[in-house]
Amino acid sequence: MLRSWKLGILVLLVWLGCWQAPQTTQAAEKTYVIGTDVTYAPFEFADKNNKYIGIDIDLMNAVAKAEGFKVQIKPLGFNAAVQALEARQIDGVIAGMTITPERQAKLAMSDPYYKSGASMAVSAKNKSIKSLADLRGKRVALKTGTAAADYALRLKKKYGFTTVTFDDSNNMYDDVRTGNSDACFDDLPVLQYAIATGLDLKIIGKPGKTGSYGFATNKDNPDHLDQKFNAGLKKVRASGEYKKIVAKYLGNGSAADQKAKNAAVQENDRSFIGLLKANWGTLMGGLQETLIVTLIAIIFATVVGVIMGLLGVMPSPFWRGVSTTFIYIFRGLPLLVLALFIYTGVPSLTGTKIPAFVAGIITLTLNEGAYTAAFVKGGIDAVSDGQMEAARSVGLSFGQAMSHVILPQGLKIMIPSFINQFIITLKDTSILSIIGILELTQTGKIIIARNLEGFKIWTMVALIYLVIITVLTWLSNWVQKRLQSQN
Repeated sequence: MLRSWKLGILVLLVWLGCWQAPQTTQAAEKTYVIGTDVTYAPFEFADKNNKYIGIDIDLMNAVAKAEGFKVQIKPLGFNAAVQALEARQIDGVIAGMTITPERQAKLAMSDPYYKSGASMAVSAKNKSIKSLADLRGKRVALKTGTAAADYALRLKKKYGFTTVTFDDSNNMYDDVRTGNSDACFDDLPVLQYAIATGLDLKIIGKPGKTGSYGFATNKDNPDHLDQKFNAGLKKVRASGEYKKIVAKYLGNGSAADQKAKNAAVQENDRSFIGLLKANWGTLMGGLQETLIVTLIAIIFATVVGVIMGLLGVMPSPFWRGVSTTFIYIFRGLPLLVLALFIYTGVPSLTGTKIPAFVAGIITLTLNEGAYTAAFVKGGIDAVSDGQMEAARSVGLSFGQAMSHVILPQGLKIMIPSFINQFIITLKDTSILSIIGILELTQTGKIIIARNLEGFKIWTMVALIYLVIITVLTWLSNWVQKRLQSQN
């Protein structure tokens, strides 16, 4: 008995040791979700293999390695990343974020890791704008939420120009290249990188001081991630790795040196066919995500829509009111607002994280479900009232009459609308790029951030959408003709 007791104690101690070891490893290797921009080369962008690289990305990975934790980089876009952080959907943001008193009041900002300066750029062909004084009466493009935009806005009244804002750098640059805007403001290294990779803009004047970049997290984060970043940053600087990371993307700062540095991440063939071949796999990955989101959303939207549509024809005024209210609210809300409300608003209130994919499905389910409910209700109402009266007169209950008489007739009316709703849902997935879902539109943004070939890449994206939607339209027309031939 004594020997068995000792053996039992030994087994228990061994088991506890085995159980505690993984726990320690897991704690030491905790993974933090870090939001970033999608179009801010050379700080964050995707290479030709669709892998996220850049000064911020490499620095974040180096800091994580130095401090013994892991990071998952989530490309959201600057504004969406900040909102996701405030909603506690992510743990931090590294996206060329300038440290300002306003941001320090709401967020925990790390020690500075890069000094920034805003510069003005105009079209390479523009010879009329040589200084800020030449901007009077002109239109200037800005990127929302950036320090460069704040810098330009402080100069707006003094130099008498108007402004227009964009969510990403590429659209801002294109607005200047096409002549819609006369100039734009962005951080100097970002402009230098873009020009070195073939962007036909030129920098005017000396950069203005805008501050320094910092890593942001929530003030009350329990793991003190900002302090971990600061500690890791000191180690990375001391080891010399920080200088290597910056030199990897910026070199000595000259356009010629940057062009050489960037050659490894750019496509060699910049023709339409060359870009299509180079990015075909990435685009198909985005299309796959689009189709998955669409299929799942349309299934849930159909279930919700049919239920709400049936409630809309129930004898009870209460259930009809529920249906009407549901349709009114979710058809009336813009899809973009609904997506941001679910992804960032609800978590802010509840403190519960909602993954971007789940938030996207919920958004489409509610929005498309409301439209589905409307045409389900309309399809049932389109069946003659005499059909229900006849069914009830032969002894069928309301449910029996609905399932055996009304719905089979109404379904024929609804089927084309179901297919059309599938098409609408497919197109609506593009709006979900705002919350970071890597569907086809978001994939296009990421590719453009690397090569700045906006026209060619958006043409590819448009053609892919057009092919899929054309096939679905043909299917809708074929089903509609088949149903008409059966009547």
